[in-house]
Amino acid sequence: MRMKFEPEAGEEFEAARGLLVDRLVRWAGEQGLPVDGFTAEAALDYRHGATADGRLGLWESRHVEELLLTWLPQQVTELPGDERGDAPGTLRALLRYLQSAQLADPRGPSLQDSLAAVDRVAEQHPAAMADRTRWGLAKFWAMTAAEQGVDVRDGAALQRFAERARRGEAAYDEQALDSIMERRLTGRALSGSDRAEPQLPVALPEDDELRGQAGASKTVVQLRGLAEWAGPDGRPVTATGRLRMADARELVDALGTGDKTDGVRSSADLPRLGLLVEWAKKARLVRVVKGRLYAVTRARLLLADPLQLWLRAFDACFELRQDLLGARGGWHAESRLFDVYRDVLGDVLNALYSLPYPMPWPRLRDTVHLAYRASFRLDGGSDFQHRMWFEHADRDLRTVLDLLDDLGAIERDRGMADPVFLDADLSAAGPEQFSDMPPEVAELLGVEGRTPDPVARERVDRRREELTAGPVELIRLTELGTRAVRQRLLAVGRDAPLIGELAQAPAAGLLGVLAEEYPPDAARAELVGWITARGERAEALRQLTDAVRTTAFRTRAQAMLGVLLVASPDGEGERLLRSLSRDPQLAPLALNTLAQHELLSPEDMADTEHLLVLAENLLQLVELAGGPDSAEEALRAQGPEVWDAIAAALDSAHPDRAGLEELSRLAARTRRAPAARLGRAHNRGRGTGRSGRKRRR
Repeated sequence: MRMKFEPEAGEEFEAARGLLVDRLVRWAGEQGLPVDGFTAEAALDYRHGATADGRLGLWESRHVEELLLTWLPQQVTELPGDERGDAPGTLRALLRYLQSAQLADPRGPSLQDSLAAVDRVAEQHPAAMADRTRWGLAKFWAMTAAEQGVDVRDGAALQRFAERARRGEAAYDEQALDSIMERRLTGRALSGSDRAEPQLPVALPEDDELRGQAGASKTVVQLRGLAEWAGPDGRPVTATGRLRMADARELVDALGTGDKTDGVRSSADLPRLGLLVEWAKKARLVRVVKGRLYAVTRARLLLADPLQLWLRAFDACFELRQDLLGARGGWHAESRLFDVYRDVLGDVLNALYSLPYPMPWPRLRDTVHLAYRASFRLDGGSDFQHRMWFEHADRDLRTVLDLLDDLGAIERDRGMADPVFLDADLSAAGPEQFSDMPPEVAELLGVEGRTPDPVARERVDRRREELTAGPVELIRLTELGTRAVRQRLLAVGRDAPLIGELAQAPAAGLLGVLAEEYPPDAARAELVGWITARGERAEALRQLTDAVRTTAFRTRAQAMLGVLLVASPDGEGERLLRSLSRDPQLAPLALNTLAQHELLSPEDMADTEHLLVLAENLLQLVELAGGPDSAEEALRAQGPEVWDAIAAALDSAHPDRAGLEELSRLAARTRRAPAARLGRAHNRGRGTGRSGRKRRR
């Protein structure tokens, strides 16, 4: 049971969702909790498809609020006469079940905090569901048709209504429709409707060490010095809000901006000092009031903490477009960066984040060019104009990089680019590999359309030559830069793992996250830190194996054992699993894990062990299918030999007797069921909840 799926893994997600909801409904019945299967599916659909991180087991207050007040009102249609589901109650049951089944992400809020978030918005949910301006477009028309007596389950009747609406013969709420269309056109939709690229785990020092690094930043020293110079009493400025020239000269010397003051008559002609003043304003350290430049009183504590001051200055970089690039107009009109400054800055920083190797300038430059091609229509203009546009944008991008370098967010060096940044050899690629590629990507890689483009291929070859001819500029985030970018990623709901953040997580939560999100080296570092934090190594290993033992989903339990095998240092994982292969409960999982990692061959297994592995694989096959009907089809797809395998598995000593009984019932039902019926069952929708009603999304 995975708790995170890539957006394109639709079938795998639907199978996991079906299994999770089936287990939830069963568990809630045992606990006497109200639950609606349809609403539970909708909640999981929301976390998978409408949020930036897609983590099914992590529910922050923003997710709770957005589900109940935005997603369900947009997506779920409750027709007149439908039994209304208790969405807040179902969400509470889901949250409790995730905790009980050890599926809750340990990096999220506590169960109590998540339940409190539901309580805060539960009373608003019915009004949100009835608010037509919150509906999606399809729901709006379905509800409008239903309110006018149309049976929306009758396709022909719904089509006749749609034709009447197109002719202007059907009444509808024009104001609500205008609000819906405005939301669609302006992009004011869900907060994370586009899934973000996953980030690798990063390692960061403690804040005290980062605070020391921030205090050594020349920019931090200058910003603090400027605020102290302005002081609570303020300094006079000109009628246009600029520093007086005498004060500007004093500050150039005191802050070491490096501006040349000889012959300068206006502080407007001191670019570095001018940028610093605007930076301090954007960071809310100083402000101009009634002709004087004052230090902001509320910033006193911030100025005393170098790390927080550094982070404030970093965030203010996103507001410095005009101060860095100049006003919109003149030659700035030719720079592609001006109009997409904030987006490109964010993309550049995200591209550098968690990279194991420094990014070579040519690769970063061309990645940004790709963003320009996606944002602007560049089919007009001559080659000379295109070259000028990109050259000006490159110059402006270097200005931004200089700013980040001065702040201490990035560091630049020269060296050979790592081979990972070299383009793949496209000469042997066939046309079928390019058919689904976006045109901008195809152009960049020289594979426009279905056939490679010689001009774009030449551009790729030129960049390869640039990367391999000799040392190039290499760019990477500093530890401070990594800390700041991670903070921004988390603020928008993205997953940004940090090595060490799971040190206090429960064992099951730790192993679940490592299995799904961490590469081996990072998993090893996290696991070693977790064990060290427990003090007694034997006790820590007992907690880890007990977590596997109590996991209700066999596929998840095996993934957790896989983490212990791969991430444990000095061969300890293999020794642990070989000892567990004699454990009555964990033997099938341990044997299967060792076999899958080619540490145990079939010749090394006894007949009883063969049967345990066979039974384990069949049970996991049924679990992965996601539900009884899909499981029947999965069994049938194995061919006629599966019946002998099932018979052998049922005679094994596998400890999951309930699972084997279910397998036996599935096998009997599958052998009786016609294949055609199975095909129809596999393609059915899961639109019914526990009550049997059906609603459209």
